[in-house]
Amino acid sequence: MTLPDLDRDELYRYARHITLPDVGLEGQRHLKSGRVLCVGAGGLGSPLALYLAAAGVGTIGLVDDDVVDESNLQRQLLHGTGDIGRSKLDSALDRLRDVNPHVEVETYHMRLTSANALEILDGYDVVVDGTDNFPTRYLVNDACVLLGTPNVYGSVFRWEGQVSVFATEDGPCYRCLFREPPPPGMVPNCAEGGVLGALPGIIGTMQAMETIKLLLGAGKSLAGRLMIFDALDMSWREVALRRNPSCPVCGDDPTQTELIDYEVFCGVKPDPSAAARPVDHEAAMADSFEEVAPNKVEVLLGEERPPFLLDVREPWEWAVSNLSDYGARLIPLGELGDRISEIPTDRPVVVYCRSGQRSRTGARRLLDAGRREVRSMRGGLQGWSEQVDHTMRVI
Repeated sequence: MTLPDLDRDELYRYARHITLPDVGLEGQRHLKSGRVLCVGAGGLGSPLALYLAAAGVGTIGLVDDDVVDESNLQRQLLHGTGDIGRSKLDSALDRLRDVNPHVEVETYHMRLTSANALEILDGYDVVVDGTDNFPTRYLVNDACVLLGTPNVYGSVFRWEGQVSVFATEDGPCYRCLFREPPPPGMVPNCAEGGVLGALPGIIGTMQAMETIKLLLGAGKSLAGRLMIFDALDMSWREVALRRNPSCPVCGDDPTQTELIDYEVFCGVKPDPSAAARPVDHEAAMADSFEEVAPNKVEVLLGEERPPFLLDVREPWEWAVSNLSDYGARLIPLGELGDRISEIPTDRPVVVYCRSGQRSRTGARRLLDAGRREVRSMRGGLQGWSEQVDHTMRVI
């Protein structure tokens, strides 16, 4: 392949790279010819994109459909206070152009889905996963395996981070490590569980390093190795990984050869095929709960027998925004088992949280305790702010 030349300004800008024996002029030209897709322009995507741009990676793709929120700024350094309310991609584009005007940035203002993933990922040399949810992680992995594109994986939670490289020619994929997703709500995302702001900087920078090494063909990549970082102990652990010959995606005889509905796979939404199966409605009502949209909850609150609103978030979240005007009561999820007696039994209960994950867990615990007429508000207060009260500020 013919590598692009570097002009005088680029030679000066990348001088410290070119001086390195493992990079040199040819390596820097390889970086300039490189095409990297970053899925997510948030906590991990911020240091990742900044360092890739600064390094002179010629084309950087960004996929994100979110807007900048003030609560992002504690860790998402692509964006600033003046960007609140803007598209993250518009903010990122301005910042990356300022970092390095020699780099081309391609933006995709959309969610990555099974319908568009293969088209978007195709043509990139490396795909970097900067997401914070399981459906997209599995989607990115499977699309990378199908396309034969390396997947630089990173994740953060509270004080711990992980980084690896999946979907290389002989290496394992994410499915080899986590064949099945955890039950919905068991592993909170950053908004639900929190994350120390500097941690995505460490993990995202590691992802940038692995990406640059892959483009250069330098050093030993993390393919076949999972690095786990504990920020509290300031320690790293390395776990050896091997490709699973029976992996449904990258195994010797893969059983999944196309993309699927990953929200169904991860249990985020119900399997539509289940509707065709015979159902014992009486047993189902006793063993399941309905998820209701916020605008429907508003309608229910106006009925003769309105539901009791149970908020299972933390007290500091309640202090920012809540539904106390509708009679909501706060019982944090961790205290729910000891305080179920505080919940009325003479009317239905609607459990809510920030985004709908903890409320599902709370509804399940109420059912297990023998309560009936239990519902979970789909989308939580985020959904309420979108459908009912646009002035509500949700952390």
